[in-house]
Amino acid sequence: MTATTVPPARMRNPGVVLPGAMRALLGVLEAARSGGVPQSTLELVHLRASQINGCAYCLHGGVISARKAGESPERLDAVAAWRGAGCFTDAERAALALAEAATRLDDRPDPVPDAVWDEAARHFDEPQLASLTLWIALTNLFNRLNVTTRQPAGATW
Repeated sequence: MTATTVPPARMRNPGVVLPGAMRALLGVLEAARSGGVPQSTLELVHLRASQINGCAYCLHGGVISARKAGESPERLDAVAAWRGAGCFTDAERAALALAEAATRLDDRPDPVPDAVWDEAARHFDEPQLASLTLWIALTNLFNRLNVTTRQPAGATW
């Protein structure tokens, strides 16, 4: 198997091009971290949304961050197939389901079904749900910035 050439980035990440943009985004990221959700759960959610969106940059950096948060290679390998993997807690599964639903908004008439939300609410209180929702939304935002501008995998934040 041979490696293919990755096209160069179209431009720098828009968050660093416009003054104050990255600072504002990182401020929201810090707020999302303060909601009481375990960092390892946030990392799993980030990886799942980034897999769905095909963001190689976020997958690369996200795996590094998840390892720093204590995630094992086995669990990281299983994120894409979390429904069939027995290594995730019920709370993590609820967070991953919420991440998938909130990322795939146009895949079904009710993008985030009550059953998905209710299961997440069974495991997380309101500040934690706010944290997860912000984290998922920011992941999707960063994925879209990176994919649109072709940010290469291998760089880390």
